[in-house]
Amino acid sequence: MKTLKPYEIVEELDKYIIGQHDAKRSVAIALRNRWRRRQVSDDLKDEIAPKNIILIGPTGVGKTEISRRLAKLSDSPFIKVEASKFTEVGYVGRDVESMVRDLVELTINFIKSEEQEIVKVKAKEIAEERMLDLLLPNNSKKSTEEHENGGDVEKEPDEEILKPKSSTREKLRKMLTEGRLDERYVDMDVSERVMPVVEIFSNVGMEEMGINLKDMFGSMLPKSTKKRKVVVPEAMEILTQEEAQRLVDMDKVVQKGIEKVEQSGIIFLDEIDKIVGSDRGHGPDISREGVQRDLLPIVEGCNVNTKYGPVKTDHVLFIASGAFHTSKPSDLIPELQGRFPIRVNLNSLGRDDFSRILVEPKNALVLQYKALLKTENVELHFEDDSIAEIAKFAEEVNERTENIGARRLHTLMERLLDKILFDAPDIDHDVNIDAEYVRKELESIKQNVDLSRYIL
Repeated sequence: MKTLKPYEIVEELDKYIIGQHDAKRSVAIALRNRWRRRQVSDDLKDEIAPKNIILIGPTGVGKTEISRRLAKLSDSPFIKVEASKFTEVGYVGRDVESMVRDLVELTINFIKSEEQEIVKVKAKEIAEERMLDLLLPNNSKKSTEEHENGGDVEKEPDEEILKPKSSTREKLRKMLTEGRLDERYVDMDVSERVMPVVEIFSNVGMEEMGINLKDMFGSMLPKSTKKRKVVVPEAMEILTQEEAQRLVDMDKVVQKGIEKVEQSGIIFLDEIDKIVGSDRGHGPDISREGVQRDLLPIVEGCNVNTKYGPVKTDHVLFIASGAFHTSKPSDLIPELQGRFPIRVNLNSLGRDDFSRILVEPKNALVLQYKALLKTENVELHFEDDSIAEIAKFAEEVNERTENIGARRLHTLMERLLDKILFDAPDIDHDVNIDAEYVRKELESIKQNVDLSRYIL
C-alpha cells in the first residue's frame, strides 16, 4: 500500500470496472487512510477509526466488483455477506458475528497455503527421502530394531555392505528425479480420519467458551491409516503435502491471520437496504431493526470470540451496499448511520457503458469468449457494429424486464453464441459476428415479451 497512491488505485480499478469514478475515489481514499494510520504514533493510532462506506445504486453496476478488486489489489482479507440473511426465520443475534469468524477462517487457510508454498522445496526434499525408503527399505533400520530387542550387541553394520546400498540409493534418486520411476507403484500408508456420519449442531456462542465441537470430536476419534498402492508421482505429492503441513508453524499462522484481519480486513455487507424497516412497527420490521442493533457493535468495534481466540473489529473496513429503491440510508438507525460516514451514489449503466464493458476491461466478456473458442482453434471476431447492437439489446431488455445492469450482458452473450459454442469442435474456419448476426439471433426473443422474460 505504501507504493499505491489514491489515483493509482483508481487507475487499477479502471482496468476492470467501467465508470463509477466517485465510488472508486472513495474506496481509494479509505484504503490509503489505512496505510496512513499505520504511520501515525502509537498513542493516536488506535483512535483513528476506519471511514466505512455505503455504496448506493441498482444491481449490476459494479458495487461488489469494486470492493472485491480493492481487496485483491491491497491483499486484504475479504468476505461478502448478504445482510438480508440475518432477517431469516431462526435468526439469533449472535449470528452476525459469524461473518467475522468466516473471515478469520478464510484468512488463516489462505496464509497456511502460502506458508506451505514457501516450505515446499524443503518438504519435497524430505518427501524424496521417504520415497527412497519406500523404494529401497533400509535393512540397517531392521538391524537396529533387532539390537534394541536384545539381539547381538557386538554386531555392527559393515561399511563395505552399506556402500552398495548407498550407491543403489543414489541411482534410485537419480531415476526418481529424471522421472524414470513414474510408472512404478509403491505401497504406502495413507491416513484417513473416521468422522461421524451425524453432523454436530452446536449452540450459538460455544466459541465464547473456547469449545469447537467439530475439532474436539475430530481429535478424540482415532486416526486410521489404510494401505494404498499408488504410482510414484502421486505418492510424492501425498508425502510432500504431509511434510509441508508438518513444517508450517500453525501458531505463527494463526497469529499472522488474526493480525491481518484486525488491521486490513474488509467486510462487504450487501443488500443493507433489506434490513431497513418501515415505520409500521410490527411484524418483520422489528426483526430488521434488531439486526441493525446486532450489527452495530461489530461495526463500531468489539471483540468477537473465534476458535482461534478473540478478534477485534475496531479497524476492519465495512463497505455496505444497497439499491435503496424503497428506503434511504437515513432510514437506518442513527447509531449505524454514524458508522457509515461516506455515502456514494453509483450511476445506472446505459448503452455506451455496456459497449465499453464488453471490450475494455482486462476480463472483458468478448475476450473471455475469444479465449474459450481459441481452445477449439476457432478465431472469433466481433465487428464494431455488433458490439453496439449487443449494448442496445442489453439496454432495451433491462428497460422492459428487470434492470440487472451489466449482468444482462452475460445472458445476451450466451444466447448469441449458443450455436457457435455447441458446434465449435467441428468448425474449421474463423467466425465473424456482425450487427446482422446479433439481430438475427436475438430479435425474435426480444419481440416475444413473455419469452424474453424467461430467456433474457
